[in-house]
Amino acid sequence: MYSRFFSLLGGFAILTVATTSAMAPQAEAAPRDKAFFQSVAGVWKGPGEIVAGKYKGTKFSCNLTGAAIPDSDVGIKLDGTCRVGVFQQPMSATIAQSGRGYTGKFLDGAEGKGLDIISGSVSGDKVVMGINRNQLNGAMVASLRGENKMNITISIKVEDQMVPVIGLSLDRDMDSIAVGSIKE
Repeated sequence: MYSRFFSLLGGFAILTVATTSAMAPQAEAAPRDKAFFQSVAGVWKGPGEIVAGKYKGTKFSCNLTGAAIPDSDVGIKLDGTCRVGVFQQPMSATIAQSGRGYTGKFLDGAEGKGLDIISGSVSGDKVVMGINRNQLNGAMVASLRGENKMNITISIKVEDQMVPVIGLSLDRDMDSIAVGSIKE
């Protein structure tokens, strides 16, 4: 039971900072998108809750670390864990610029137990992206609230409506930020 739940939950949680930029020309979008990815790099942690569906009311927590992708100017690699009670699941995602947009996989992508990132845009401190797994289509909206707080809502498409299913509130882990050395 929890294995399937963690696959869905983990996929959605990792999508926190994934994005695409199909709505703007590449030359204009690249600096803006790169700035967004840089602003969300680091260690994030916080609680979430499933707000609809079979597991409605289930509370969970995630610890995620984002870092720039070495092979790409714009993108991010995420690793971490999400847990419900004593059950813990590793999470991972890679998002990289590809032409005018981004491609990405969450866990092992839609062909495995994860999700594919298929569309999206960055607008200031907010990112909206399309997600897909077989017949499941949806969107993830992540909004930065200052430098150290991010709210995320995951919705799935049911007929002609987007229905919110997961809410997550992450805080930057200030204890993980390295402090520079002092020279005498």
